[in-house]
Amino acid sequence: MFWQQVYPDTFGTQFRPVDELVSYDSLDPSSPEVCGVDTYDMPNAMWCAPLFSDKEYIAWDRGFLVPTGQQYFGDSAIAALIAHEYGHAVQSSADLVGFFTETIVKEQQADCFAGAYSRWVAEGKSPRFTLSTGEGLNRVLAGAISSADPVWSERESEMVEEGHGTALDRTRAFQQGFTDGTASCAAIDLAVIEQQRGDLPILLQRDSTGGTQSGELPLDESTLSTLMELLDQIHRPPSPPGLSFDTESCPEGPASPPASYCASTNTIVVDLPGLQAMSVPARREDYSLPQGDNSGLSIVTSRYAMSLQHARGRPLDAPSTALLTACLTGVAQGAMAEPLDLPSGNTLQLAAGDIDEAIGGLLTNGLVAGTIDGLTVPAGFTRIEAFRAGLAGSEQTCLQQY
Repeated sequence: MFWQQVYPDTFGTQFRPVDELVSYDSLDPSSPEVCGVDTYDMPNAMWCAPLFSDKEYIAWDRGFLVPTGQQYFGDSAIAALIAHEYGHAVQSSADLVGFFTETIVKEQQADCFAGAYSRWVAEGKSPRFTLSTGEGLNRVLAGAISSADPVWSERESEMVEEGHGTALDRTRAFQQGFTDGTASCAAIDLAVIEQQRGDLPILLQRDSTGGTQSGELPLDESTLSTLMELLDQIHRPPSPPGLSFDTESCPEGPASPPASYCASTNTIVVDLPGLQAMSVPARREDYSLPQGDNSGLSIVTSRYAMSLQHARGRPLDAPSTALLTACLTGVAQGAMAEPLDLPSGNTLQLAAGDIDEAIGGLLTNGLVAGTIDGLTVPAGFTRIEAFRAGLAGSEQTCLQQY
């Protein structure tokens, strides 16, 4: 029904649905071959082109993929997954892509189409599903992030164009479709994706031994002190905030543990064990969202952003504070992707996967998009959108927008 309504306006022709919908059970050893592949032990969803069959169809695993997705992310996330696969059918019928089109372009368009469909559902137009723009949309985004690519190394550089995209890629495309509609999705190509990615790291580099770096730093007092020095260089405030690991040092108390901004002393107070606990690298097999060192670094960076607002006389407890904090954190994180010389001689630079860890935190705990008291806006979509605005913008952009 969605594509019957929007396809003619988007592409100027009538919509032709796929020929067939197929479900299979990946837990069943006798599960049939689908789209030319054995489906046993293959939890997946796919669009099958007529090239592999006399029919065009969409298939999904009802044995493991769907019930697991429902358990962790809800029914609407499964609907968005199928909408993604239907997006592949649409891009083929509309001649948006060809055999040699990069995989990332196909996937970003499909993620974008899924976002446009989810907007249609959220507006109450679907006869089958409903979707709230708070927790419901949060879970749909979580489902998209959970299926993002792993962090690639230099040895896997071809996956920059032939993968499905980072968590940032996937949320950005989904949000584009949700906000701007299907016509904007059709305009996505490799040049657009490269422009959006900018200079953010995607591949893990080699370390001094010739091996692949882990992408993770020890979250200790030394690393956080270097982070503060780096943020001083990025923002150059007249009165930089201090850093304390004494959780009793702020007269107002720790307002947003594990990292709080103490306005009366212009100090960021960190509960280091608490911050470290929130920054343990997540395991993909646990269906966890990305988590690691930048989960903690981004939270501390957000409290630094609070000090910048305090210096400007901005309120620290308003809803707009939360989004401005996320935006300013995005500005700093974008700058941290580049090497900066520090007076101490220390270095700290974001690695591949770090931005995805910040995205994961924005969706799960929202502290990066929090007020001085740790309160945040309920929509993870809005929190991530504000952070992305900072990544692509500047401090002035954030101050004007929020």
